[in-house]
Parts: sequence; C-alpha cells; structure tokens
Amino acid sequence: MIAIAAISQSQTIDKKMGIGGGFGAYGTLKNGGIGIMPEIYLGRYLSPHLDLMFNGDLGVFRSGLKSNVDLAGMFLNLRYKLTDESKKFRPFLFAGPGFFADNSENGLNFDLGLGGKYYVKPNAAIYFDAGYIKGIETVRAAKPVTENIWKVTAGLEFDFGKAKDSDMDGVSDNKDKCPDTPAGVAVDANGCPVDTDGDGVADYLDDCPTVKGLTSLKGCPDADGDGVADKDDKCPDTPKGVKVDAKGCPLDSDNDGVPDYLDKCPDTPKGWKVDVNGCPLDTDKDGVPDAIDECPTVAGPKENKGCPVKEVVAEKKEIKPEQVIIQNIKVAPVHFLSDKSYLTDYSKGILEKLIKTLNSDKAYNVNIYGHTDSQGSDPYNIKLSKDRIDSVVKHLISKGISKDRIIQQKAFGKAKPIASNKTPEGRLQNRRVEFEIFKMK
Repeated sequence: MIAIAAISQSQTIDKKMGIGGGFGAYGTLKNGGIGIMPEIYLGRYLSPHLDLMFNGDLGVFRSGLKSNVDLAGMFLNLRYKLTDESKKFRPFLFAGPGFFADNSENGLNFDLGLGGKYYVKPNAAIYFDAGYIKGIETVRAAKPVTENIWKVTAGLEFDFGKAKDSDMDGVSDNKDKCPDTPAGVAVDANGCPVDTDGDGVADYLDDCPTVKGLTSLKGCPDADGDGVADKDDKCPDTPKGVKVDAKGCPLDSDNDGVPDYLDKCPDTPKGWKVDVNGCPLDTDKDGVPDAIDECPTVAGPKENKGCPVKEVVAEKKEIKPEQVIIQNIKVAPVHFLSDKSYLTDYSKGILEKLIKTLNSDKAYNVNIYGHTDSQGSDPYNIKLSKDRIDSVVKHLISKGISKDRIIQQKAFGKAKPIASNKTPEGRLQNRRVEFEIFKMK
C-alpha cells in the first residue's frame, strides 16, 4: 500500500507527499465506551481535488475493557478536497477499504468520514476529522458481536517534496504561467515577470517601470502621441498630427527654425534669414529676398537685383530748343493695360495715324514720352514706362520709320499724370505713350 501511494501523484501540487499524525477519541455505536485513538498517515497528491491516504489507527484505553489495546486498523482512503489550494481552510471527505483487527479477530472492512485542514504555513496544516469504521464480527462473552466504530481525531500534517522549477524563478512549473522567464528576473505569484505599472510591459523590459506606457515604446508614455517617448521627447507638447523628427520636435525641412506645419515657405534655401512665417526676409518689401537683394534696405525691381532704377532715358540726342520747330500737329497717345508694355491691336491702329503723319513729310521727326499710373514703386514704373516706349519704337521701325527720326525717348514713370489715379478710368488715361512732332531748323 505504501508503494502504491509513492508512485501516485500529492498533498499540494508542489509538495506532493504529506505525513500527518494526531490523537482523538473513539467509541462504539452500540455498546458504548470511549477510548483514545492515536493515528498516523502518509498522503500522496493525485489531483487538485483528490489525495491518496494510507492511514493507521490504534484504539487504546477504552473504558470498560481489561486490555489496554482494543483495536487497530489500516486504511487506503481517497480524500476528496472540496476547495482548491488558494484557500487556507480546505474541507474534505474521505472513504476507502481497510484491514481491521478487533481483539482476537481481524478482517477486511472500510471507513468513511469528513474533516478539514487549515494551513498555517505553505507546507504545514492543522487537521481534524470525524469518521465511521465498519466493524468486524468477533466473539465477546461467548456471543458474536460486531462493533461499528466512531472516531474523531485532530493533529498536524506536514507536506514535503520538491517541485520542478525550469526557469528557476521560485515558482514551480505547476503554477508558473510564464515558465520561460529569463534567469534573474523578478516574478509575481504566477511566475510571470513583475509589471509594476500594469502596462503590459514587464519591468525588466520596461524603460519606464513605474509609469504606465505603450508597448511600442518599451513601456514609456507618449503624452503628445507623436511616437517619441516622453523621456526622449525634446518637444513634449507637439500638436496632434504634426510630423516630428527623432527627438520628437516638429519637422523643419529647410532648417530655417520654423517648423513645417507653420512654415509658409517650406523650401527656403539653406542659410537664408526668414520671418516668423518661415519666408525669406525682405526688409524693403520689394519682392526680392534680402539674401539675394543687392540693395536690401531700398526697394527695387527684381530685374535690377532689388536695387532702384535710375530714371532711364533710352536715347537722348542733345538738341537745343532753338534748333527745332515744334509742329502744331496733334497725335493721339497710345494706352496700355495695367502693368503691361505690349501694344494692343487698338493701340497699333492709333499708331497708324502717327506713321502716316511721319511719312507725309520726311522732315518730320518725333519725340516719344512714356508714362504709367501710380500703382507700384517709382523705380518699377520708370522701368515699365521705358518698356512701353521700346514697344512703340520697335513697331514704328517695323513699319519703315527710320530710327534716326526718333530723336528723344524719355520715361517719366508716374511723375506726370493727366488724370486721377483713384479711378480705373483715370489710371487708364495715365498709362500712355505720347508723341511730339517737330522739324529741325
């Protein structure tokens, strides 16, 4: 019977063997009398709810008997546990066959009962039980007698045995929910690596073990949700959805100090100074960035690298007033679209009248004067009025008028308006090229 118990499976899942002993009282159900019953047992764990028990009971000093030893029994019981090992108090039922000796008679019988254990330590418990032992027929005073026995006992049980612990974390494989924990890692009662902040990342892998964080960031939090852990984030308050660099700061593609999400000019060349919007500085507001403006503090057109254009006189032949005779010939001026210098078909029609006049007398010469409205800077309008003169000169030459007969070309810009620049009609009148017909003396 001891051999059968040894090859079975335990008292607890880790300490599979148990030995117990105690004292109690016993008596018969019919004939009375009370005695002392010491007992000892060896137990073996079978499953979370079953143990195999080998019990030995001895009945002594029963009242009314002359013999000190009354009976002895050995039983192979199954003990059914009513709770699991998580509870300190574990009630149970037991029953099983046995071999019983009563006075001079002996034979097979059985016992059954109930009891409980209270664990004061993981491997030590106080137990008690109460049971019934089926008696065997014996002869007493020349009469056949069968004495059925009741008993109650209490004592101590000690569990022993060594459970397998593959990962050496102090939690047996039977209870270890994480059986492959690396050596040296602190574990909880289930054998799993400790996770102090409960974020799903074990402390030994958690870069922020006391603060709940994200698995993707090794357990560290990311307050602004930019994908960079707060502990590494140099810009922890980046607005949601803004792309960031490895340090968690908003991307600045052109390295001008203004992040892309605020930069209205994200492709500024390297090294150029920019304003708060990330656009190249333009101190004189002439549309030419300071970085390439040769006159950054004085407005000028892009064509002149940001510098002012001096009054342009395309070709000025030094002719004194006393050398010419101004002809009293009125020639209509030609007008231009805003900010344009090319001739419209209508303007070309006006110029046909000038061409006929010049062709009517080869002694006629012409002076040409260019004007603009007030839109734009002075340097720009000087340049624009010169371009308008050039358009007229090219057209006259293309119609056979000799360049030598075009004596003076002068660009005035917006200096000499003939109408108000406050209305579209007035500005149209000011966007003109005028002509003066004369003969040499």
